[in-house]
Amino acid sequence: MNGIHDMGGMDGFGSVEPEADEPVFHHRWEGRVFAIRAALRPKDRVPGWGSFRYDLERIPPADYLRMSYYERWFAISLDRLLRSGLVTRTELETGKPEPGSPVESLRPASPRRASAPGRLDVDVAPRFQPGDDVRARNLHPPGHTRLPRYARGKAGIVTRDNGVYSVQDTDEAGKALDRPPQHVYTVRFAARDLWGERAAARDAVYVDLWEDHLEPI
Repeated sequence: MNGIHDMGGMDGFGSVEPEADEPVFHHRWEGRVFAIRAALRPKDRVPGWGSFRYDLERIPPADYLRMSYYERWFAISLDRLLRSGLVTRTELETGKPEPGSPVESLRPASPRRASAPGRLDVDVAPRFQPGDDVRARNLHPPGHTRLPRYARGKAGIVTRDNGVYSVQDTDEAGKALDRPPQHVYTVRFAARDLWGERAAARDAVYVDLWEDHLEPI
């Protein structure tokens, strides 16, 4: 989807200010949010959740910009817990089990599936080779996509075949698309082809893209 999360190429956000010796977590509560997310992460343990990343992308723009990184994670985790009935609004407010409420529990985690995000050991013929000229397709799907908006319609060169992975794009309900595993390629885009004359002539951006995101030139 075309949301506020896809900030590549946008102006007005100021310069990036690196933080020397940046800690993993700036506040103790951020580590707790990370742990909650890790506990709830296996996709099959709660029905109907869909893509966590897509839920983040659907946060209203004003809230998305206002929230810190882990505030977004916390908001989505709470929404999912309430939506699934694992906790009630009263339990969130009091921190105690609501009298008479059923005791919910996560289902056991399922074994790793073919739709898992890691590299897959399957034999799939590649459509492209390093050195091929390609163009990122100009797609604007309603769900989540790993094709960044700034690269759509732009020409690049395949520099590497990273192997076969399941497609991580989703539909508008946050469900994984029913597409077979395919190769993921690193594609080099000249910075000026993306950003225009303001970009340095020698700069380039490398983007990892699925075959479905690319077309030959």
